[in-house]
Amino acid sequence: MTDVQDTQRTLDLALRIGEVLMSNGAGAADVTATMSSVCHHLGIRNALVDVTFTTLTLSHQPSVDDAAVTMRRHVTHREIDYADLTQVDLLVYELLAGGVDRDEAAAEIARISSTGRPYPRWLTTLSWGVTGAGVALLLGGDWVVLLVAAAAACGIEVLQRQLEKRRLPLFYSQVAGALLATMMAVGIAATPVPLNPSLVVSATIIMLLAGLGFVGSIQDALTGFYITANARVMEVMIATIGVIVGVSMGLGLGAMLGVDIQLDPGSAGLSRLPAVIAGAAICASGFAIAVYSPPRVILPVGAIAGSATGLSFVLTQNGMDRAPAAGVAAVGIGFVSYAIARAIRVPPLIVIVSCIVPMLPGLSIYRSLSLLADENITGVLPMITAGGVAIALSAGVLLGEYAAQPLGREARRLERRLSGPRLVGPLRARSRR
Repeated sequence: MTDVQDTQRTLDLALRIGEVLMSNGAGAADVTATMSSVCHHLGIRNALVDVTFTTLTLSHQPSVDDAAVTMRRHVTHREIDYADLTQVDLLVYELLAGGVDRDEAAAEIARISSTGRPYPRWLTTLSWGVTGAGVALLLGGDWVVLLVAAAAACGIEVLQRQLEKRRLPLFYSQVAGALLATMMAVGIAATPVPLNPSLVVSATIIMLLAGLGFVGSIQDALTGFYITANARVMEVMIATIGVIVGVSMGLGLGAMLGVDIQLDPGSAGLSRLPAVIAGAAICASGFAIAVYSPPRVILPVGAIAGSATGLSFVLTQNGMDRAPAAGVAAVGIGFVSYAIARAIRVPPLIVIVSCIVPMLPGLSIYRSLSLLADENITGVLPMITAGGVAIALSAGVLLGEYAAQPLGREARRLERRLSGPRLVGPLRARSRR
């Protein structure tokens, strides 16, 4: 094998690893660091890594007199699969520790990429239903609201999966999901069943926001990857606008059918502390299963999410604004998640994202669009609050990771070069040559 072929195989392995990480929500800094560590370990020094939201590029030039070897991969598939993310993360650790060689790692990454989902599809659908029910409990819903929210979440998952198979853009699937949830609330409101439609709509909005890249976008912005951060923020904005359009369409169709469900922005609020803790734990655990997290993650995620959401609730009840309260709780999530993730051998990103799902600002977004739909300009204020909460959550968990991760000599040198805490991938770069 020539030196060029050897270099190409190493670059190809690093690119395939980076593709799996990027497509599953890892930050650009983590992807860059992991690809650099793999190349460095396999004998390629000073490889040039360029990461954007859709393209990964690796280039290596041994000397000025040699031609550069450049390879690229496009990141197109973005359905979150934390089982794949965990397996690739463990594979990278094993590779850097010398447990497998390059060819064995390449065969394993091919197997991971081609393997189907670890859970049956019906369990995924049911898990989204559990997530919706957990949010409804968090917001103080009774058993009727819990059942409707669970049914709406299951219906949204099935609908969005079918639309994804037809390659429909994310915006339209978000519109369809929000429209389905609102029409279910309209349909039940037309019956004698006692139901607060505001709780159902609020619960399903949070469910629709659960897959958004809040953490990734803020992490990329804080670590200097501004192009990728802008792309992630744009994706979040488009998906959020899709939710708003879908709910507005549902309200309009309900009015045309003579069913005015009279959404009251003030009627959907957090429940009592025990229900808040239980609802957050159920919501986070359900979400973790829905995105194919390893089973060992479920109980820790539920415990951390319940505790953090309860802390945020207590702080707001004692006069602190929502965004700072969410930020304080998020710092705790980031700090604890690092130790928990190491203990159960999963990337911290899995624990962090699952735990902040119950705290996503779906309620503020719902209140905003309800007021704006009535041509009330004060609806802008809840939307600003929603943005503040989202930023506080993302920045808070990253700050917690900064505080938790070890700051030894090599780690400090690596993090200065790669800019930021590691949510995926090894902290230390090892070399065998």
